[in-house]
Amino acid sequence: MRAPFDTFAMRGLSLAVLLTLAACGTTPQKSASNNVPLPSGGKVKVPVRQDPTLPVLPAAGSGRGGYYKDDGPGDNPPANLRDVPDAEVRNEPYSTRSNRPYVVFGKTYTPITDNEPFKQKGTGTWYGKKFHGQRTSSGEIYDMYKMTAAHPTLPIPSYARVTSIDSGQQVIVRINDRGPFHATRVIDVSYTAALKLGFLGKGSHQVVVERLLPADIDAILAARAAPKPVPSVVARSIDTPADSEPEMGAVVQPEITALSAVDATVAAPAPAALATGFYLQLGAYSRADNAEAGRAQLAPYAQTLGNLDVVPAGPLFRLYGGPFTSRTDAARAAASLPASAGVKPIVIER
Repeated sequence: MRAPFDTFAMRGLSLAVLLTLAACGTTPQKSASNNVPLPSGGKVKVPVRQDPTLPVLPAAGSGRGGYYKDDGPGDNPPANLRDVPDAEVRNEPYSTRSNRPYVVFGKTYTPITDNEPFKQKGTGTWYGKKFHGQRTSSGEIYDMYKMTAAHPTLPIPSYARVTSIDSGQQVIVRINDRGPFHATRVIDVSYTAALKLGFLGKGSHQVVVERLLPADIDAILAARAAPKPVPSVVARSIDTPADSEPEMGAVVQPEITALSAVDATVAAPAPAALATGFYLQLGAYSRADNAEAGRAQLAPYAQTLGNLDVVPAGPLFRLYGGPFTSRTDAARAAASLPASAGVKPIVIER
């Protein structure tokens, strides 16, 4: 999570930078008490029922757990946080105020304002109760239960795909804050994003951060706007286990029970040696045979999708199409895929 010296640094910045880094320098508000007054004038503390699917974490301010002593989880997280969707992407203008160069601990940070690809590997952390309800660098209020993140230089506002190398999970987050200001940490994600990435209890994971460019967002929006075909066979939802969240952005391909060409006992495919380049991620599956069924279903679109490869990644099997020579070519292929294909691809770089 955010290092404790982030707040200290913010107090020494100029007013202009304070406006840009407000979320790192404000004093957290006290959370609402769950003490109930008694007729005698005393109070009794009503126990809070926690979502049993969430990891049990030491309380904020306890000095224990995989986070700093002055931060931690909220007292009463909402239910069903694992079902919170990824950030709803859209192309929007960058904030003039939030994308000016600034200095923290003697280091100058220059936010990105062009449309060049950006990919970064390092430690991902999360921040929570200490900043919950405070104003972020974008001017929005930080909500630790939404899919947002802080990054030192990515544009505000913008969107990034974050992949946990440890768990194989991916999410899309909205960049609306600045931080973390530590040499080994590359991004601070929200409580919910950390939960879905699988490092809420540990406090950090090795992650890959990849910026979503306007072409990527256009492809995602075009795919979402495409009319959904009426299925001609009976379909069932993917059998993803409760602790393995499906892909962000890329639709998890429905598993078609009528596909008799694929034997349900198919062994897990060997890892595909994908060449470096841009690919379309077409789905994520908890079982190898279901991934093969997805590949068989998309085989008629090979002229648009290129080679179809199933690649094991942590507990999932990911289906890729490609490679493409550029991100633009990949996004164009995704946008031209007919709605009858039944997928919503996302562009990735490998």
